Amino acid sequence: MRTTFDFSPLSRSSVGFDHLFELLGSADRMPADNWPPYDIMRLGESQYRIAMSVAGFSPDELTITHEQRLLVVSGEKAGEDNAEYLYRGIAARNFERRFQLADYVMVTGANLANGLLTIDLVRELPEQMKPRRIDIQQTDALPAGEANKQIEGDKHAA
Repeated sequence: MRTTFDFSPLSRSSVGFDHLFELLGSADRMPADNWPPYDIMRLGESQYRIAMSVAGFSPDELTITHEQRLLVVSGEKAGEDNAEYLYRGIAARNFERRFQLADYVMVTGANLANGLLTIDLVRELPEQMKPRRIDIQQTDALPAGEANKQIEGDKHAA
């Protein structure tokens, strides 16, 4: 039994989170395809790695596409294998795997070795998005005449 969540109450009181609500809503509709198997690792504060098992694929049969907030890894076998198999346990079917990326996550490299495709990612915030320290200026004390001024508010009866 699947439960569907309604995010419309949240969208009424928030601005700019459309992408997050779409991502959460689409999680229900994602296909349950689990091939090829993969791992997602965190290597550091802002470094990640995706390791995907692509045994039987060569680098020219694999395609990695990085669009805005989306990483697509696809594999397409070049030709038909005419061998007669008594048992076939190594899957060699075409695939497409999609990964939703956070803002400012960039692909820094990809490597294929021993049937394992590794894709390195890093999150690089633009300089204007990074926290910065604000210097506090020290000024002289208020002049004597201004120190005694008081702002009067409405007086309430007791």
